Amino acid sequence: MPGIGWLAAGTVLAGLLLVVLAAMAGAGLIAAWLVVGAAVAVMAAALAAAALVRRDLERLHGALDRVEGGGTQIGAAEPLLPPFARLAGRIARIARARTLRAEEVAAALRANEEIIERLPDPLIALNRARAAGRANAAARAAFGADIPAVLRHPLLREAIERAWREGTAQSADLMLPVPVEREVRATVIPFAHHLPDGTSALVVLSDRTRERALERMRADFVANASHELRTPLASLMGFVETLQGPAADDPPAQQRFLAIMAEQAARMSRLIDDLLSLSRIEMSEHTPPVDSIDLSALARQVLAGFEMRLAQRRQRLSIDIAEGLPAVVADADQMAQVLSNLVENAMKYGREGGIVAVSVQPGTPGSRFAPAVGLVLAVRDDGPGIARVHLPRLTERFYRVDAGRSRGAGGTGLGLAIVKHIVNRHRGRLVIDSEEGQGCTFSVWLPHGGES
Repeated sequence: MPGIGWLAAGTVLAGLLLVVLAAMAGAGLIAAWLVVGAAVAVMAAALAAAALVRRDLERLHGALDRVEGGGTQIGAAEPLLPPFARLAGRIARIARARTLRAEEVAAALRANEEIIERLPDPLIALNRARAAGRANAAARAAFGADIPAVLRHPLLREAIERAWREGTAQSADLMLPVPVEREVRATVIPFAHHLPDGTSALVVLSDRTRERALERMRADFVANASHELRTPLASLMGFVETLQGPAADDPPAQQRFLAIMAEQAARMSRLIDDLLSLSRIEMSEHTPPVDSIDLSALARQVLAGFEMRLAQRRQRLSIDIAEGLPAVVADADQMAQVLSNLVENAMKYGREGGIVAVSVQPGTPGSRFAPAVGLVLAVRDDGPGIARVHLPRLTERFYRVDAGRSRGAGGTGLGLAIVKHIVNRHRGRLVIDSEEGQGCTFSVWLPHGGES
């Protein structure tokens, strides 16, 4: 620094001047008091200069401390000596540059966080302990508190170990049973070095449930339709041949056969409608509903549409809906379908002239109906009941306890399968109670606020 150099040079020259004066005083050329005065002046100047340097160095140290602490200002007072003023200016420029760089880095990090948070696929960041460090919104919405359980899946743990061992991305196909069964493609992406926040790998979970369900839907629809439509189609073809042949000139037989053909055609239409409805429900089963509905009001609205049909069978409807029930997170159309299917079953298989009882009550936490806070929708009939051996299979497609009676009542064998898949989508529970000769009770528990 030039200023410091001049100060050092001045000090050396002052020292030489004192030596020369002392020599001249020794030779008697000047008075001794002049040498003493010059020495005092030089010492005073040196002390003043040292004080200024010390003051400015302390200011610079303070400025550096503030910069190290993240500050952008080095202080209001400027050093008096020019070299220290220039040094302070450089420190201030470095502080401003570092602050600007820190703001740019922070903005980039916020942008990265926002991108990760808004990714449509669930993403989980693993820390050094290979546990979940953080998860984006899609992961929290899809798995919630089950994220640790997902990471403990044996196939995913194996993929994580391979990724760390080989240093390359690894994939695994998982079948996750919670909170609802779904098929997921997991990709583990390791980092060569840990990120500043401790992240050492990313796990991307791509939900393939819808694609797999669509594939199964096509295959199941063809298989089920071909199997279940074979009998009514054969009947229709037989009646058509009869009408074209032996019954061509028999109007009474034609009327009887046409009525049977209309019944078979209606049965095929119901079957196809139920198959399509079941397929649509299965495709969306892994996505929980988001709307909040008043189940009490919905139940009353749906039950009002059964008055005429109940009157035809001389059946009576008993309704027991508690007052002040809270709303539940549910799909209104699907819950209306659940109640309609259960009431229709109760009408078909309950005794003629009997009672169909419907209730909506708060669920008691801890019971088999209500493992958590929620509502219980129950439909009971007073029919012949069902043997216990059949209960586990009632929700299977086309499973019929009495196939002849089911077809005679207009059933397709899909109603309870539809109910089961809708309840699964709502993260609820379906409980069936029945004893032979005592009727059947179908209870559906729904959680509050989408709990599962």
